[in-house]
Amino acid sequence: MISRNVFHIAYTLKIIKSLLQMEKPYKVILRRCDQYNVDQIAAIVIEGMEELGVKPSGKVLLKPNAVIAHKELFPHAFTRKEFLDGVITAVKALVEDSAEIAIGERSGLTIPTRFSFKFAGYPAVIKKHKLKTYYFEEVKHLPVKLDNPAALRKQVFIPKPITETDFLINLPKFKSHPWSWLTLSLKNYIGLQDDRHRLVDHNAFLEHKIADLQEVIQPKFIAIDAIIAGEKTMLTPDPFPMGVIVMGTNSCAVDTVGCYMVNLVPDQVLHLKYSSERGYGPKSLDKIDIGGDYSLDELQEKNKNFQFCVERIDKFFSNGSNLKCTVGLFPENHSKDYCWGGCPGALQEAMNIAKSIQPSVLTDMKKVRYVVGEVQGELDLEEDEKAIFAGDCTSYVGKINGLNVNIKSNYRTSKEVDETKTRSNDLLKKTFQTLIHINKNRNKRYIHVKGCPVNVPEHIHFLSGLGGFKNFNFDRRILLPINIAYWNMRFHRFLNLWK
Repeated sequence: MISRNVFHIAYTLKIIKSLLQMEKPYKVILRRCDQYNVDQIAAIVIEGMEELGVKPSGKVLLKPNAVIAHKELFPHAFTRKEFLDGVITAVKALVEDSAEIAIGERSGLTIPTRFSFKFAGYPAVIKKHKLKTYYFEEVKHLPVKLDNPAALRKQVFIPKPITETDFLINLPKFKSHPWSWLTLSLKNYIGLQDDRHRLVDHNAFLEHKIADLQEVIQPKFIAIDAIIAGEKTMLTPDPFPMGVIVMGTNSCAVDTVGCYMVNLVPDQVLHLKYSSERGYGPKSLDKIDIGGDYSLDELQEKNKNFQFCVERIDKFFSNGSNLKCTVGLFPENHSKDYCWGGCPGALQEAMNIAKSIQPSVLTDMKKVRYVVGEVQGELDLEEDEKAIFAGDCTSYVGKINGLNVNIKSNYRTSKEVDETKTRSNDLLKKTFQTLIHINKNRNKRYIHVKGCPVNVPEHIHFLSGLGGFKNFNFDRRILLPINIAYWNMRFHRFLNLWK
């Protein structure tokens, strides 16, 4: 009788467990990993793939986060080479009928991806595993139709290799982000596009743009490098030893768990909220089965001091700083008070880079007033202070110390921007245009910088030109390697025109 009762209890518990799993269709695995040991990472990923029922096949493409990399200047901004190596080792151990295993990415800041790959240490890993490499700015981009009724556009332009991929593996770096709180699996998709398409809607619509890109392709496996995460900023983050690898098959599920890991409510991360509302996955733990050997409660306690930097620039650059900001109104109703995805964020990242090279730059630089948005009323500049009016949406009619100033907005809404007729954001072309613009206006009290958005390198040019501090774009540690990578990129882009 006792054994029969035990059997019934065990059977009942099994049914309850099955029902609970049915209610939680998404699974996310949290595994402890304190160091960048390739064999350990490979073993963890193999176990994760097997538990998730993942079998790589067909054309496999791994997409890391290599927004920018340099061992001295940007040591924590990218997916580490050991992590990439471990995942590739796991993929090769489990792959079935693979036509190709490749890696693909587009770095940020208009810097050639070859530069970031070199300083991330990827070439040695690529050579070791004999991978095909796609630098997305060097290949053709094809239009991909978007059918989701909530999408901003009817189509987006995506590199040809992505349109031919059967099995996408997303390998983000766990980092905080000054515009969108976190950059995890969903936001890593920004690296799918070349600059001329990437900067379309990279303004007040950035969070919507990220959600749009989810329709292009869904990942079959996700592994987030959270062994050493990055806090505060996106390009120059402080290292935060988190000691975990996050794995799953659904970006919304993985990012939802990522939010809770650092004590964020998922709805705070708007691109996650929008993507979930469009049907790409959950933003509630009720639908996610969390497995692995690291509990969410443990991680929340460990990460309770994880720092973000989602702050308006008029507050971020304030006390004791020679850079001051005047923020006006913005043209889109959903973000009337602030444009998180555009020029203000680019300014913040530009100055974070400047601070990483010259920590006292904000007090050492000449006085500069940064003006963005529709500003009304007088701009009361100090006698030795110059102004930068940044962005297409910026406007101002008034006086600067008795001088009449009329800055007109030339902002175009997302509907007015034609994604098929985008302008080049070529690094060399932009550099020369910017330097000529600065030189022509060097002796004036103000300068008007157009763009939507004005990107990070442009901000560095203009701010260093008016502020009189060292221009990172010409730092000896990157100047020659970037130029070599640039001309290498142009050569291969030319060759790929005929493919």
